[in-house]
Amino acid sequence: MTPLRDRVRTIGELPFAAAETYGDRPALRARRDGVWADRSFTELADTVRDLARGLVAEGIAAGDRVCVLAETRPEWTYAGLAVLAAGGVLVPIYPSSSAEECEWVIGNSGARMVVCEDAGQLAKVERMRDRMPDLAVTVVIAEGGLSRLAAAGSSDVDGELTHRRATTSLDAPAQIIYTSGTTGPPKGCVLTHRNWLTLCEINERTAYVRPADVVYLFLPLAHVFAQITQFACLDAGATLAYYGGDLRRIVPELAEVAPTFLPSVPRIFEKVHTALTGGDVRDPVALSPAVRALFGGRLRMALSGAAPISPEVLEFFAAAGVPVLEGYGMTETTGVGTINTLEHHRLGTVGVAAPGTRIRVADDGEVLMSGPHVFAGYWRDPAATAEVLVDGWVRTGDVGALDADGFLTITGRKKDIIITAGGKNIAPANLENDLRQSRWISHAIVYGDRRPYPVALLTLDPEEILPWARDRGLPADLALLAGSAEVRDLLQRVVDDVNGRYARAARIKRFAVLDRDLTQEFGELTPTLKVKRAAVHANHAAMFYRLYEGDDDGRG
Repeated sequence: MTPLRDRVRTIGELPFAAAETYGDRPALRARRDGVWADRSFTELADTVRDLARGLVAEGIAAGDRVCVLAETRPEWTYAGLAVLAAGGVLVPIYPSSSAEECEWVIGNSGARMVVCEDAGQLAKVERMRDRMPDLAVTVVIAEGGLSRLAAAGSSDVDGELTHRRATTSLDAPAQIIYTSGTTGPPKGCVLTHRNWLTLCEINERTAYVRPADVVYLFLPLAHVFAQITQFACLDAGATLAYYGGDLRRIVPELAEVAPTFLPSVPRIFEKVHTALTGGDVRDPVALSPAVRALFGGRLRMALSGAAPISPEVLEFFAAAGVPVLEGYGMTETTGVGTINTLEHHRLGTVGVAAPGTRIRVADDGEVLMSGPHVFAGYWRDPAATAEVLVDGWVRTGDVGALDADGFLTITGRKKDIIITAGGKNIAPANLENDLRQSRWISHAIVYGDRRPYPVALLTLDPEEILPWARDRGLPADLALLAGSAEVRDLLQRVVDDVNGRYARAARIKRFAVLDRDLTQEFGELTPTLKVKRAAVHANHAAMFYRLYEGDDDGRG
């Protein structure tokens, strides 16, 4: 059978080709009123077509930018695919974004329309409305906005829609995804139709997402990782199951959905690892059914991306019969670059170059990527584009090494490498990952550039430390526990254990304990839970400074 991507000119035609091929098979699955309900590929295509007609009726022309500001849900997919089907350019916005961040994305992209989830998200847009002169229309999903948009359209414009898609260049923008940014304002990565069809080809050649798969998606659809999952499912004919919107219900929903493939960020796997290894089940045989049962019993493979994950965690899941593989990519490379597969993988690496892509390591250790998956540049920012895109190669900013078999290992961020006052180079991510394997630690941020030695800021994992405190008659309050001698002794043992794995110059001499966890609210985490190192340093500069004062015993 001819692959779907060979039967379409643009990524906007994919829903219709999928409907012709997969028909009544379930495309989407969502939990409504306590019951999981499916929508077929045919129903999905009909909804997308109706909404695309409505977009034309609302004055959206080919090439116009349309933002979607909502949590991961089927309506996000309907709206996003409709924008592409209408020849528009989709611009996702993280639902956790502030009003100022929304204004930046909407204003910088020149969006003509914003599809909002509810009144709360609409309020962010309206608050900054006078700063967004190009914005003409807002649609609110929770208030029946998509139904009214679909009703406004007419089949009379079907010829116009077909013409738009037929005359759209493969190298025209399909999406502008703004990087969540660990430093500075977000930059809009222009991803073309060629980029997205390349992603579909890579999935077909690697069989990551397969036709019979059920894929559970809780990642924010504003992130490229969720977008590649969505398009891979659509292309392969897999079922995409959407989480219900409550992060606390991810684990129960996994058991209900029983996915065969799970894309996730490391934090979820780390949480599960901590919960299971810290419990009463120690027998390896008993532990293995417990792990598989937690994921619903059918999980063929999981994919960890967006941030580093500890090899210890990967080894734990592999031993339990739930392979968690790492991949590597960035928004600027349509979320792909290197991959591990079940047939060809190496734990502790992020895999080999994906089909059709090229990877090399520069003389200074920076990882470079080239291929048809590379973005067209940053929206309205040629200077930033020139810095990162050189002769078709993306400068990733990551430091890594390729082994003799082509497997890539990421060893740190180029800008994050710590050079101590003594001239020693230290990759903080390695220390941080090891510290986070402790059940008591939620986040660890190592500091020490141009300083005599490394120090660390630690945050407590409330799910683990509060029960521990109650059992010992200590106050179940993070702020009080952060300063308690018992907690500091507990963490000192963790730090000592981690330090024992490193050379003396890389060891953490002192640490401080924050009285709360890091949050998106304070700008310290991205929506995919990556630490914004610069923001943490800025927010807690005084705490870091104090770690270098005096001659105490080094416990902060």
